[in-house]
Amino acid sequence: MSNAAKKIATYEDLFDLPENVVGEIIAGELIVSPRPASTHAHATSILGMYIGTPFQLGRGGPGGWWIVDEPEIHFGEHVLVPDLAGWQKDRMPAPPVNAPFYTLAPDWVCEVLSPSSARTDRVRKLPIYAHEGVRWLWLVDPRSRTIEAFRRQDSNWLLIGVHSGEERARIEPFDAVDFEIGALWVASPPVE
Repeated sequence: MSNAAKKIATYEDLFDLPENVVGEIIAGELIVSPRPASTHAHATSILGMYIGTPFQLGRGGPGGWWIVDEPEIHFGEHVLVPDLAGWQKDRMPAPPVNAPFYTLAPDWVCEVLSPSSARTDRVRKLPIYAHEGVRWLWLVDPRSRTIEAFRRQDSNWLLIGVHSGEERARIEPFDAVDFEIGALWVASPPVE
């Protein structure tokens, strides 16, 4: 089927998907990914606790953020679902009440890479996040046990650090607190 004959995905197409998948729309194309596997879910959950406790709840950290798991974010024609996203409370004093999705670009986005989603996350979603004004982005790879941290500079992503293994790190924009990187990985050997 030629590109001209392809059906443009609509928001309604997301409602027809089974519950065991995540649906996104990028440039009119419906992107369907399986629900995250346990390694992915573990890294996302631990990271959410590490960030949420000091930065959303203000326990052991400065507070000032809203941290949300898998928010649906609408950027014009694009519908994206990052693994984690954060909004500084000075930009978003309160989360939208009973809204089915967000329209305000987050300040920070985290994508946990899976073999099925890594290409989409890196190649298709990163330019959209930069264009929409996301200021920081993390790519977490449970297979290689790394966190790549980026800061938006102009309309591009600047790599500001790669963290791995069992190290402790302070990573923008959450650099007020040390993170124990090794706690993100399930107890299995890293992929060589």
